[in-house]
Amino acid sequence: MKDVVSDCPIEGVMRVLSGRWPTLLLYYLKDGTKRFSELRRDNPTVSHRMLALELRKLEAAGIVHRIDHDGYPRRVDYELTAEGLRLVPLIDALGDWWEDVEAERSRTTVLPKVA
Repeated sequence: MKDVVSDCPIEGVMRVLSGRWPTLLLYYLKDGTKRFSELRRDNPTVSHRMLALELRKLEAAGIVHRIDHDGYPRRVDYELTAEGLRLVPLIDALGDWWEDVEAERSRTTVLPKVA
């Protein structure tokens, strides 16, 4: 990983949660354990490689727990750890904030008159 540029704790958070996928993965895992294939269906535009990389990053940060099952075909499940579950209210708050912003924007947007 890159060098830390400040003593701000937000920098560490941003290193783990920045980008398109980490927060979305936490959003989809908040309701419980999911298989890798389910996470792919929830996020159809993420590549197999990128999903694996992002899940590994979240696992290394202690936010996601990977469960390997014996047998064939191979089955891998993912679930939030206790630390990951602590993030759920924050992610929900961000979603609520965005919905409020979008609602306000749609109320204040003046549509052009059609002649």
